[in-house]
Amino acid sequence: MLAVSDDLETLLRTRQAERTTQFAGGTTSAWRLCDVASGAPCTVDWYDGAAVAYEKAGATAAPDAALIARALAIPIDHVFVKQRRQQKDRQHGGQYQVVARAQAERTVREQGLRFAVNLSDYLDTGLFLDHRPLRRTVGRLANGRRVLNLFAYTGAFTVHAAAGGARETTTVDLSNTYLRWAEHNLAINQLRGQHRMIKADCLRWLGESRGATYDLIICDPPTFSNSKAMARSWEVGRDQEWLLGRLWTLLAPGGTAWFSTNKQGFTLTAKLPAFTSVEDITAETIDTDFAGTTPHRCWRLRR
Repeated sequence: MLAVSDDLETLLRTRQAERTTQFAGGTTSAWRLCDVASGAPCTVDWYDGAAVAYEKAGATAAPDAALIARALAIPIDHVFVKQRRQQKDRQHGGQYQVVARAQAERTVREQGLRFAVNLSDYLDTGLFLDHRPLRRTVGRLANGRRVLNLFAYTGAFTVHAAAGGARETTTVDLSNTYLRWAEHNLAINQLRGQHRMIKADCLRWLGESRGATYDLIICDPPTFSNSKAMARSWEVGRDQEWLLGRLWTLLAPGGTAWFSTNKQGFTLTAKLPAFTSVEDITAETIDTDFAGTTPHRCWRLRR
């Protein structure tokens, strides 16, 4: 039997060869290599010549940066090891809190579009790789449509919608840092047009929004938040009925909303607004580099 270190090195080499074939052509250059949820000793993501490794919860030792560098044939200073801890608040601090100031920034590609990532300074890099298929879907459907991106983070959905010909986009997030990042992502793709950035607590903004409706809405809220910057505490299971009601109100007749969550064990409420259809599309929103895992659940809601 191979030692754990040998197992990981072999796994990384095998997966990298598979991904390089899978994403041949150069239009996508960031992907998942392995995941603790599928039995690997750590999670490793590839970002076009660099790797980010997340320590498994309860592990006795951090991922071996030298081993990962050797397996992927990259310099050791291109491997960034991080530790996930339970977060009290994703919206303000918490998951988005600065953890270093090394500014290891680079640009990666996804389906021909460019995205700025920071591999060192935050727990997450600026691009949630698991939502790649849903971003592709939004881009395909966006032409001529009004698109609302809630809890938008660095605006990857906005970029795909804009590239797909959206008539206008509205991007809402609590962080100025991430809204500037979203603007940068639009700029590096030379996407111009009606793109509105709104700095706001999304829950408060949803509660106050009146009149405007949207053809496409993307909503990937935090699992929980108790930030002082927010009007009230939030827990996705407890508060989903209110949120889904607001999505129905903001959705134009004939429009589509996608509601996603990474809360483990989440169950969609039976008390839904009068959507014409509600479909669990989780399976079709998980790409092959996440096969064997369920990084999120996703529903398509039509009005």
